[in-house]
Amino acid sequence: MNKDRIREIEEKIADLKARWPPHSVPLSMWQQLEELEEELERAKRNQMNNR
Repeated sequence: MNKDRIREIEEKIADLKARWPPHSVPLSMWQQLEELEEELERAKRNQMNNR
């Protein structure tokens, strides 16, 4: 299950980066990227702890 969650977060990050404008990135996009990256880090850490 955790692998699915990690894949889902990675897909969300990829989608966000695909929509990333070349200039003047809105603050909300930066915040969303930061939140997703933190969530991904937590999910990966949990996966390592559950082995």
